[in-house]
Amino acid sequence: MRPVKTIYYSDPLHNDFAGNHIDTQQVGADFPFVHQSRLWNKAAWRVYYIIAIPLVFLICKCYLGLKFENRKAVRKLPKGIGFFLYGNHTRNLDAFLPSMAAFPRKAYVIAGPDAVSIRGIRNLVQMLGVIPIPTGIHAMKEFLEAVYQRSGEGQCVAMFPEAHIWPFYTGIRPFPDTSFRYPVKSGLPMIAMVTTYRTRRGLFRFCRKPGMTVTLSDPIYPDPELAPKAAQAKLRDQAYEFMTRIAATHENVEYYRYLPKEE
Repeated sequence: MRPVKTIYYSDPLHNDFAGNHIDTQQVGADFPFVHQSRLWNKAAWRVYYIIAIPLVFLICKCYLGLKFENRKAVRKLPKGIGFFLYGNHTRNLDAFLPSMAAFPRKAYVIAGPDAVSIRGIRNLVQMLGVIPIPTGIHAMKEFLEAVYQRSGEGQCVAMFPEAHIWPFYTGIRPFPDTSFRYPVKSGLPMIAMVTTYRTRRGLFRFCRKPGMTVTLSDPIYPDPELAPKAAQAKLRDQAYEFMTRIAATHENVEYYRYLPKEE
């Protein structure tokens, strides 16, 4: 498959090609990171499991051409144990992948404040599992409490440490170890998730866009022999090593080509 588009980048850490034009709203300490209403939570369960999961399954299978490798990794976790999921960020619809990977656990996705900035759908987005990153340090306590509460409930908390979306990118961009403090502090495992792209065949062979293959690592626990910062860095390195190895060894067709801008 020949690339259909060339994108030039100047900063692999901060350039974003998502194409979103959302008026970002503030997410402060008054934001309801965890809803206490029993009625709201009952509605959220129904929206997630009865409406969203079947729709997401169809979108992932038919539109994205999603296939999993090592999906059994999640089943290796003891019942009732939560985990943290880390993936590369290559589509706007990446947020659907954790719900498929973690099922029947609910997947909560750490996302930027843009995710809850569209008027009229904030509650729906939260029911689907989004935990927005605060726009200031004043809400960090409430945000972290939500992250550790959800993982402590035996659910999945997912994030994309590359932070910015590069559509159909076939490499793994550098990312910091900041978000790897969550498994270290909680003592819960992480699973790395890698999206690669393959030529679609069979019934969907006429689709121009490649299909997605998502490969999961086995669960990786933080090293209890290390100091927290060292354990955090080790988890990051283990995730990055797995991601780069899978991206380099699996079929990974180039639909968009990314080239550095010339000085």
